[in-house]
Amino acid sequence: MEIKEHYSLKEHHTFKIPVQARYFTEARTADEILELSRHPVFRSQEKLVLGSGSNVFFTKNFEGLVIKIAIPGIEITKRQDAYAIIRAGAGVNWQELVDWSLQQNFAGLENLSMIPGTVGASPIQNIGAYGIELKDVCEGLEAMDLESGEIREFTSEECRFGYRNSIFKNELRGRYAILAVSLKVSDLSAPGVTYRPTASYGDLKTKLESMDPKTLSPRLISETVSEIRRTKLPNSTLLGNAGSFFKNPVLAEERAKQLIREHPQVPWFKDSQGTKISAGWLIEQCGWKGKRVGNTGCYEKQALVIVNYGAATAKEILAFAYNVQSSVRETFGIELAPEVNII
Repeated sequence: MEIKEHYSLKEHHTFKIPVQARYFTEARTADEILELSRHPVFRSQEKLVLGSGSNVFFTKNFEGLVIKIAIPGIEITKRQDAYAIIRAGAGVNWQELVDWSLQQNFAGLENLSMIPGTVGASPIQNIGAYGIELKDVCEGLEAMDLESGEIREFTSEECRFGYRNSIFKNELRGRYAILAVSLKVSDLSAPGVTYRPTASYGDLKTKLESMDPKTLSPRLISETVSEIRRTKLPNSTLLGNAGSFFKNPVLAEERAKQLIREHPQVPWFKDSQGTKISAGWLIEQCGWKGKRVGNTGCYEKQALVIVNYGAATAKEILAFAYNVQSSVRETFGIELAPEVNII
């Protein structure tokens, strides 16, 4: 495998910060990663596994080895009754997988349409949108231990999924390279299977409430979600960003009730972890939506997205994000946590 030195990462992460990797390589198979593990550079350097870089924020050059995972392939590994198991290589573009599943008349991934990134990154972040998270469809995954070279299979439970969280962001951070992910989806071509959409969340609910539920289909849900996302989120090829910079804060019941009494208009929703409050709304109330400071700012259509207007430095973006956090803390007494992976 070719290992490049002093390699620019600007085109390998969506914030487009001009940073470099001391060493860089790309792997298209598990065998290539195993071969790489025997290389002196691999043994001596800190390692960072990278997909498309859509949820990464580099604060400086990476003085180690960046391994870009580009493992391709999508296949059906099992079909039983009303369900199918699909296995996708870690390097597959997530939207490519969603589109493929729709073509197969499968349901389960449509609410996750237009989420940037690769399949391999999806369990690390436990991606989610419009009432669905990866944990709801994840059957398991395969990953290689970067220390031993052994391939291990993780069940969904072993991934310890949480809100934009998993074991791979905590105890096993940096230790494994995810090779493939298996997903359990509904097979609508199977006899007697009825589609049961998840369409009761936020803007999606508003868009679909005038429609007859019997007319809803995975493709319609996917198209609607995609339309909503296009109107709210910037194109990262034109405006550097990593999507939502902060997580929606989860509040304990009493604190949430107090906030809702004081601010009845605040968007909120219940889930298994508590009451989630819209971070975008909190930021907007503090006057940050559309505000620009130097080369960075909050996107004009979605306050939750911090953007690079073309020449922002990591220092500028960090300072801006800190000021947003401080403002929300002082105004509402709520601490915003980053959703992006800060490196």
